[in-house]
Amino acid sequence: MLQLIKHIIDFIFPKISIVTGNRLNENNSNDYVEDNILNSLEKVTPKELNRLNNKVNSDSAFSLYDFDESSPIQQIIHHLNYRGMKRVGILLGELIGKELEKDSNENLEEFDYIIPVPLYKTKLRERGYNQSEYLSKGLNNVLNIEIVNYLVNRTRHTKSQTKLTLAERVENVKDAFEINKKYRGTLDSKKIILVDDVITTGSTLNEVIKVLREENVSKIFVITVAMTKK
Repeated sequence: MLQLIKHIIDFIFPKISIVTGNRLNENNSNDYVEDNILNSLEKVTPKELNRLNNKVNSDSAFSLYDFDESSPIQQIIHHLNYRGMKRVGILLGELIGKELEKDSNENLEEFDYIIPVPLYKTKLRERGYNQSEYLSKGLNNVLNIEIVNYLVNRTRHTKSQTKLTLAERVENVKDAFEINKKYRGTLDSKKIILVDDVITTGSTLNEVIKVLREENVSKIFVITVAMTKK
């Protein structure tokens, strides 16, 4: 009976790919993107990971996919960020978690918290959710590490970084974050995973890392879904 109801619902409300617009096969592993598209996404190479680690002031960093404006991963992240498809973030977070479990030099069990990069309150109100929180939920589903959503606060509105130069990006986010008063003095020697969607220059992540270092966090592992080739 339940299977029949499921078939009826799927017939009336078919699952459609957010990339191609095609109906998803009933055996597809997720409700959003064809498995063959997910499996064909261009992954970050070891050389690019080295470049990423040189961008950010964390102890280590990882990104799963190459980000290009014409690529399927751009469309997927666009639906997460601007189309209200929060559960796409969970899917992406789970994919990252599985990749890290399979092939990572990190001792993942040693980390205390997963921290999403925060949005400013007006942006959060406008969007209705923080995409990095949903990425973190997906990671938590695989790694089982506690998520702390408001450990870091964004203290002011910042312009979109998209069309800014490196120097402008750095200035735009300078001193834009602070540790939540509730957690000050509690982070000494903690090991933290810091999560964001896409990294370009690393300016935003480095500002968050700065305030975490001021609290004597002992290790920071940056994770993003994708990184640009700039």
